[in-house]
Amino acid sequence: MQYAVEAVRHMQPASLVVEALDAREARRQVELQGYAVVAVKAAGAQRFRFGRAAAFPLLQFNQSLLILLQAGLSVVEAIETLAERETRPDARRVLQGVLAQLREGRAFSAALEAQPEVFPPLYVASVRANERTGALKEAIERFVHYRAQADLVRKRVVGAAVYPAMVLAVGTLVIAFLLFYVVPRFSQVFQDLGDRIPATSRLLLEWGQFAHAHATSLLIGAATLAAMLVYALTRPAVRLRLAQALQRLPHVGEIMRVYRLARFYRALGMLQQAGMPIVASLELVRGLLPADMQGALAQARQDIEQGRSISTAFEANGLTTSVSLRLLRAAEQTGQMGEMLERTAGFHEEDISQAIEWFIRLFEPMLMIAIGLIIGVVVLLMYAPIFELAGSLQ
Repeated sequence: MQYAVEAVRHMQPASLVVEALDAREARRQVELQGYAVVAVKAAGAQRFRFGRAAAFPLLQFNQSLLILLQAGLSVVEAIETLAERETRPDARRVLQGVLAQLREGRAFSAALEAQPEVFPPLYVASVRANERTGALKEAIERFVHYRAQADLVRKRVVGAAVYPAMVLAVGTLVIAFLLFYVVPRFSQVFQDLGDRIPATSRLLLEWGQFAHAHATSLLIGAATLAAMLVYALTRPAVRLRLAQALQRLPHVGEIMRVYRLARFYRALGMLQQAGMPIVASLELVRGLLPADMQGALAQARQDIEQGRSISTAFEANGLTTSVSLRLLRAAEQTGQMGEMLERTAGFHEEDISQAIEWFIRLFEPMLMIAIGLIIGVVVLLMYAPIFELAGSLQ
């Protein structure tokens, strides 16, 4: 579950959102980052708002920053350039805040850390680790690659779901048009036929008469139900329960688990390439795993602190697949843990993309068949009284 935390560090107030099992765990996570916690409340308790403020374009910022640094500009000059060309007030305010911190002589990572609501701890830690060795450009380049790859699967899912969503929306509108407009008018035409109407058609036409008599109430009820559904889907608790329900499905649950592990491996690999200790890296990437897997990660971290290998600790706590386990063991022998974790993430992301593609290919025709059958049955039941009447006349 997500918790909104109000905290203070270095006399600077901050608002953070963390994933935790309970409020106490959320407080502990924030305190480990050096904050003094003022208040903790469930993110779902925040007031619902239609629309939201635009998020800071972190990936675009890093891509532009990398180009300027590779061109030979210093960090201060690069941030000044980006702030001058930024047209969005919120984004310009963020860049000006970073620039003010840099002009005070603070390190780039410290300037980023002063705005935790914009720059995630994972990014700040990667910058700090490479800042000490003078490899800032490499850190930013790795983060750009990490974010681009992490977003790739999500974009594929959204892109693949566009056509089925359009088919479902159009089919739903056609069925609603038949049930709420066409059927009520047919019911008025056939209301005097009495027992000569087939039983199934009579039920449909009775619905038409009811819809005609209570059209306004039904429209208000449908609009209210749709608004309640949209509102429910914006609540973290509802989304968490929906995800838990999907996890219980035989094949879908395993795909979701592998997807989360792939995100976890990619982020952990980026931090390992930056030279961060494995225990500190595991704490930073903890929020990428759902609440039901964070306990396993905590136990794995404890096992590693006690001297067990990464592959053994991950395997014992269910944080591996058959492929990732072999690759982790190979990485422990070669010492290339960061590179191997990223390869592991890439392997699983490709598998997930293929699984999504096959599911969409199977789901599209099934959806069209289902919608066609529903429309066909409704039309057939509407015209059945006409066929019955024509047969009786003959």
